[in-house]
Amino acid sequence: MPGFEIFGKEERKEVNDVLDSGILMRYGFDHMRNGHWKAKELEDAVQNIFGAKYAQLTSSGTTALSTAMAVMGVGAGDEVIMPTFTFVASFEAIITAGATPVLVDIDETLCLDPKAVEAAITPNTKMVMPVHMCGSMAQLDALQDICKRHNLLLLEDACQAIGGSFNGQKLGTIGDGGTFSFDFVKTITCGEGGAFLTNNEEYYRNADHYTDHGHDHVGSDRGAETHPFLGYNFRISELHAAVGLGQIKKLDWILETQRKNNAIIKGALSQVEGVTFRRIPDPEGDNASFLSFFLPTEELTRKAHKELLANGLGGNFYWYDNNWHYIKKWDHLKNATSLFPLNPGLVSAIEAMDFDSFKQSDEVMGRTISSLINLSWTEEQAQERAEKMAVTIKSVLS
Repeated sequence: MPGFEIFGKEERKEVNDVLDSGILMRYGFDHMRNGHWKAKELEDAVQNIFGAKYAQLTSSGTTALSTAMAVMGVGAGDEVIMPTFTFVASFEAIITAGATPVLVDIDETLCLDPKAVEAAITPNTKMVMPVHMCGSMAQLDALQDICKRHNLLLLEDACQAIGGSFNGQKLGTIGDGGTFSFDFVKTITCGEGGAFLTNNEEYYRNADHYTDHGHDHVGSDRGAETHPFLGYNFRISELHAAVGLGQIKKLDWILETQRKNNAIIKGALSQVEGVTFRRIPDPEGDNASFLSFFLPTEELTRKAHKELLANGLGGNFYWYDNNWHYIKKWDHLKNATSLFPLNPGLVSAIEAMDFDSFKQSDEVMGRTISSLINLSWTEEQAQERAEKMAVTIKSVLS
């Protein structure tokens, strides 16, 4: 990770097809395309590779989440359970839908704690949204059970875990719906883009309309199409889809390389007393884009992170102080800071939240370092990095 490390002839070929035709929009202009329909081709590839019945491309992972909220019927008065460790797009999509984000603790999977999820359910809960952070998965068996018992929707945010799986089934295809991100730093990139995956035909049909201003896509005259319901411009362009079409053909190699390099780093750190590793519900399904590990205390973790960076070992992330990925720095959410007036009910719900109550998450994140796994490393470079990381951390712990 990420896919931008490996741009090559495959991406150039697909993009040049679009440039040669001159048609950058995914819909219409049939007679000018020279047979090129890159967005549709990429949707077909996503369906075939990941085993989803339906895939709808979007302009980003965020709009994929917003699309999922809309077609799954999440809106005003609903609550959506989400983790304290994720990207801000998770609560942005919930708020955009008019619903209320309900944040709950993570555990040492770095994903939703099922016990915390069950404790947070109220009569207004509509959906549980696990986020498969840093390449690995939430405890989907337990979360599925909770959703079935309480008649809740399960939406997988698999934006950071493309290609991962749980019990042999691809992440993003296990819940009622799933989302991918194809932004510039994801496992596969389109530059910008995303996808909504589902096995529900009605969800898919509505997603097809919703992402294109509500166009019903019936007939061959775009101007004569009707609008069954409100929609938005969440379309991906043919240029972005073309990049993704070149990238997705490399997915097996990407995953193989990530897993090989991840294993090299983990092998070295396993020899350091005091280092433990993230709990992965299905280790074979880890997409291995990060290696996340724990040190004994927050103080030692902070010191080790500082030393890693000082020794030229960038790509090691201390999420606990991160502005974008952990609840501690989400002041714009905590203060309901918006350029436009928010629904008063949402503001009241946010004001009632106790953002200092996530001691379990704090304890986990305070001791976590996540090491990004690059595709461009040679085996020798990966080994050299692993040994240097081990020596650095060992010096801190001793």
